[in-house]
Amino acid sequence: MLILLAACAGAPASVQTPSGDGPEAISLLGQPLYRPALAPETRGALESNFDEARSRYEAAPHDADAIIWLGRRAAYLGNYRDAIAFFAEGIALHPEDPRLYRHRGHRYITVRELDRAIRDLAAAAELVRDRPDEVEPDGAPNRFGIPRSTLQSNIYYHLALAHYLKHDFGRALPVWLQALEVSDNDDMLVATADWLYMTYRRLGRDDEANGVLERIQPEMEILENDAYHRRLLMYKGLIPPDSLLRVDTADPVQLATYGYGVGNWYLYNDQRERAFEIFERIIGNTNWAAFGFIAAEAELAQR
Repeated sequence: MLILLAACAGAPASVQTPSGDGPEAISLLGQPLYRPALAPETRGALESNFDEARSRYEAAPHDADAIIWLGRRAAYLGNYRDAIAFFAEGIALHPEDPRLYRHRGHRYITVRELDRAIRDLAAAAELVRDRPDEVEPDGAPNRFGIPRSTLQSNIYYHLALAHYLKHDFGRALPVWLQALEVSDNDDMLVATADWLYMTYRRLGRDDEANGVLERIQPEMEILENDAYHRRLLMYKGLIPPDSLLRVDTADPVQLATYGYGVGNWYLYNDQRERAFEIFERIIGNTNWAAFGFIAAEAELAQR
């Protein structure tokens, strides 16, 4: 079993040795964030995917799909600034394509430029207004190879998240509700419901938070968002909080996700010291792009 909190034993991800010319971002705590080191086999596969995307782009540099995939593949390598630049190039060519704003907004969240993220994602939301939704292809498919999110669910999810990370819970709430309306499978339901529950709790609207949990059951069709599902079961009292700190996964995104949920559980239950101990330890993890990592930073920055 892997213990989430053991990740704090080494140097925090925000101050590890730079892997490029400069930091990709500055954390919400003011520390430089560098591209994380990748295992050689992982880097090889990601670089191969990026080279393929670059070849496609070079063959059709004005094609919106080619630009989107070039940016997405750059981001998977940790080259977030390059990705943002690629998406900006695409927006200049295709200012009415909501996908470009959606992806650039996501990467602005990654680099902690939350106001820019909100502007992009709000623009994307306006562009998809009254349009039919569409499945969004996965860059990192789940083990079943079945995409679970859509363009609109991703736009609203990331827009609400950006407000949440600013602790602007009042503005986050209606956008989470929009995201919930277009969450048409259990994976997107649990991902959205989790943050919606936390938003209601932060607003002191506990009855409405508990209402969110009514749709959550132990048996659901979860293909990829196990961590969100288990967090919600914890909020329902069906899973002990500390059991989520001992999870059988080496995925740093999952580990940060579990940890942030448990930290929030302690925060809601007036155990602030324990909550902030967990938030501190989360930021000793390796994947600073994980939403749980950014959210833990936001808690520490607000404190």
